[in-house]
Amino acid sequence: MAKYLFYIIVVGTLLFSLFSCEDEGYMSSPDAQLQFSKDTIAFDTIFTTIGSTTQRFTVRNPYNEPVLISSIRLAGGSMSNFRLNINGELEDEVYDVEVPGRDSIFIFVEVTIDPNGQNLPMVVQDSILFSTNMNLQDVKLIAYGQDFVLVKAENIETSTTWTADKPYLVYDYVHVDSLSTLTIQPGARIHFHKGAGLYVRGTVIADGTFEQPIQFLSDRLEDSYKNVPDQWNGVLLYSGSHDNVFNFSTIKNANIGLQVGTIEHDGYAAVRLTNSRIENMAYAGLFAMKSKIYAYNDVITNCGFYAAALLVGGEYEFYHTTIANYWGNLGNKVRTTPSLVMSNVLIVEGADGSSISYNGDLSKATFGNSIIYGNINKEVELGDNGENAFEYYFDHCIMQVPDTLNTTNKDHYNSVWKGSNYDPLFVDPYGGLNYQLDTLSAAIDVGSSEYSKLFPLDLLNKSRTADGGPDLGAYERYAKSDED
Repeated sequence: MAKYLFYIIVVGTLLFSLFSCEDEGYMSSPDAQLQFSKDTIAFDTIFTTIGSTTQRFTVRNPYNEPVLISSIRLAGGSMSNFRLNINGELEDEVYDVEVPGRDSIFIFVEVTIDPNGQNLPMVVQDSILFSTNMNLQDVKLIAYGQDFVLVKAENIETSTTWTADKPYLVYDYVHVDSLSTLTIQPGARIHFHKGAGLYVRGTVIADGTFEQPIQFLSDRLEDSYKNVPDQWNGVLLYSGSHDNVFNFSTIKNANIGLQVGTIEHDGYAAVRLTNSRIENMAYAGLFAMKSKIYAYNDVITNCGFYAAALLVGGEYEFYHTTIANYWGNLGNKVRTTPSLVMSNVLIVEGADGSSISYNGDLSKATFGNSIIYGNINKEVELGDNGENAFEYYFDHCIMQVPDTLNTTNKDHYNSVWKGSNYDPLFVDPYGGLNYQLDTLSAAIDVGSSEYSKLFPLDLLNKSRTADGGPDLGAYERYAKSDED
């Protein structure tokens, strides 16, 4: 009798356990539907073999009872280009995932695309499959990849041409030897990995066109990185590097966009900078020392410290150039340094408290039909050591400077409009980085025809001579009727 009683107790205990699990139980309806924060995870164009940023989405249980997801897996399995982190587990397939009632789990997705040897964006697709109570749901995955030419720690010792066939991806650095020329063809795209840069002792000729501009960018192509500064080092032209050309070129999202000249080397660097944009730099857009720059139709904007710094003298000409700095988007306390600084001296302080003074003649610094503006009260700073030459000239310019700045000296100023009353009213200098002129801009039709005859087309290939007068800066403003 005791033996039978023992079996009854055991069977009863098992039955109790089964029924108690069912009572504790999971949502068992075959109609159970999980909810997803996104139905498609899409990655912007990324370089092949270079991993993407991580995207995430949530899987929500909309019911009061817990739900048991039988499996979560990539449809492509081990052959998929995508990778998953499922609620903290680095797995591409997991089983029996419990989601408490009215609760959620996170899924993180990354992708790496294999090269296909073609200069075409490629599409990679997959999906994440969810099986719950024999009910199948999915979240679609899609990524666009771009094949590239890898350049890693390369010294260019013979003249070389980079074409527009495929984008170039620079790791570490590219160094152009003093006897070599790097020619970059119209339409080429040069992308730099974090910490990489282009260093030129010889010559670089980046001669783009309006239809096929040249771009110097970071290697993060996702839209979230579109305007993130300090993603690469920048372009450096050593003193002694001459005949450099940047035409219809964009340099963006670096630390220093274009450095012209090095203080520790003899001689000067020289560059012709035309129809180009330098924007969104952590430190400076254009940083020049004892060098020569000839520039027109340029936009130099949105930098953490200086849009343009012209130091230790040199020779500089800027025509129809927009130098504007609205760094930070939050008002005039975000940045205290001016958009433009010019000086014939540079004092470098050492870690031990000592300092070295570098001095040079500023033999020419001409700004014609240009705009120097921004979101602080003083966007131009002049530094004269009183010993070296200090020749500068602003002709038909709008300048954001205090009203107390004396601009009556005709050797330095002619037709200069200063202060907030002459706001150029850029279309969107903050989020959109659009430095074209608004309809009510003070810069419209007030330029000198002397310069517009030399540079009759603006940065967008619009005529400066077809209306009442040339506008200041790199862009000519047209009424809607004129553009049609």
